[in-house]
Amino acid sequence: MKPLALATAACLLAAVAAAHAASSVMLTGTIGSRAILIVNGAPPKTVAVGESFQGVKLVSLQAEQAVVELEGKRVNLRMDTPVSIGGGGGSGGGGNRIVLPADSRGHYMTQGAINGRAVTFMLDTGATSIALSAADAERIGLDYSKGQRIQINTANGVSQGYKLRLQSVRVGDVEVYDIDAVVSPQPMPFVLLGNSFINRFSMRRDADQMVLEKRY
Repeated sequence: MKPLALATAACLLAAVAAAHAASSVMLTGTIGSRAILIVNGAPPKTVAVGESFQGVKLVSLQAEQAVVELEGKRVNLRMDTPVSIGGGGGSGGGGNRIVLPADSRGHYMTQGAINGRAVTFMLDTGATSIALSAADAERIGLDYSKGQRIQINTANGVSQGYKLRLQSVRVGDVEVYDIDAVVSPQPMPFVLLGNSFINRFSMRRDADQMVLEKRY
């Protein structure tokens, strides 16, 4: 194949890859009837209902929530909580890179799934494993009572928890399998994405983003 043809093919492949990459979208504020969005770590952009920015269309806006659309997919955004959408359906879970922008409090939040059921994660390098509340476990159909009973140290003292293995954990188009987790009876606003997940990746901070790349 001639050099020009090779270059053209490479450009086409890059375009296809970009078109199928997942997009990280976060609602960071509102100005009147306009939303302030961060898409893929780009500078904040004010977008009116019906307008699009980097392929993400703002469908509706109210209070501290918005609905956006990308590639025919609609998702709800909550203030300062990034969501990964797109990825051409991402059904294969074959990705190897996760990019998490920091919210206004410096936390790294993302939507994801445990055993195929949707949850909201917060990255926590201080947590030994993925940790979730009993309420979240029940909501996603996780029978934690069959797990190993353990003691958990909490702010209110020692309580009874359960250690178990999750079949799969997914963030964006990246999926890993057979992951340790702990279920706590204490209420928790988010699922902690701890070191049993993080250790499957190399991790680096890039400006206000945390980048995780799968180890092989």
